[in-house]
Amino acid sequence: MTRDPIDPASKLLELHVKHELASLKGAKLRKFLKQEIGELFEYADRLTLNRIGSEERVMETIQRVVVDMEPGAGVPELARDMTAEVLKAQIQEQTKLADIVTREQAAEFVESMLKLRHQRERVISEIMGHPIYQELVSNLVYQGVVNYLYEDNLITKSVPGVGSMMKFGKRMANKAVPGLDETFERRLKAWLAESLPGLISRSEQFLQRALSDDEVRDTLMAAWMHAENQTLAGLQQGLGDTELHEFVIPGYEFWLEFRKTDYFEGCTRAVVAYLFAEYGERPLSELLADVGVTPDVVLAEVEAWGIPVIDVLREEGYIEALVRRRLSAFYKSAAARKLLETKS
Repeated sequence: MTRDPIDPASKLLELHVKHELASLKGAKLRKFLKQEIGELFEYADRLTLNRIGSEERVMETIQRVVVDMEPGAGVPELARDMTAEVLKAQIQEQTKLADIVTREQAAEFVESMLKLRHQRERVISEIMGHPIYQELVSNLVYQGVVNYLYEDNLITKSVPGVGSMMKFGKRMANKAVPGLDETFERRLKAWLAESLPGLISRSEQFLQRALSDDEVRDTLMAAWMHAENQTLAGLQQGLGDTELHEFVIPGYEFWLEFRKTDYFEGCTRAVVAYLFAEYGERPLSELLADVGVTPDVVLAEVEAWGIPVIDVLREEGYIEALVRRRLSAFYKSAAARKLLETKS
């Protein structure tokens, strides 16, 4: 009796590989994945977040993936180019602002913003107290007084020739008393400097009264109604590639620095701590359900991406090579060969 040159272990390996490959395609693969997803979610009913992880482990992951990992040099350029393509897409010409945000949604946003009355009052106060605003008010009042005196008052409008006479008198007075203009300007500006705090205080009080909730609501909704029927392309007019580049690159560089700040770490740690305090001892299925992850959701994505990718990898030979790597070590082991020799 001649011995088969192919040993039993190798025969079993080939049969096992064929079996696994047959189970990883078509209806068998779909059935297998559906069953395993169901099994995993059953375990999620028994396992807790604290059992599979910890706050520190999550923070370490965030540190590695978000903070320490250096993105490729081409990321900002890619982001800039992709954003530019989005802005140039034909859909921008076909889509109105109202197609994305309804008037009802805009009204809800305005109502939410109106609740921040204290913040609104503080912003107005800070703007009024800013040196640039004070200088603006001073210049406006000065120019207004000068224009009124020489050009735009009631007398010069009502009596012909008076305006010309006043300008003529001004020129003659400047010749007779050099520096009169400078003296007038200096005294007027000194008066403005003394009067400015009171002017700004009264204007702030006026604005705080004038910018009531009803006024703010009506103003913002009027602006919204003016913009809601414009296309997105129309709203983006003036935003060119240069401006976009100048916005994306600094924004990306800001993120690279911001993610390494103590503030970012503190905010992240607060979120992770809350997550474990809220869900640490509760079944994982509750956390998954609260974020909208269900067996049907997972199965739908597996159908859309997992199975097609496995099909491609099987066509490329990767799946068979993977199965062989996993099984060969067992069938070539001394324990398996000894068992097969004993059976034979």
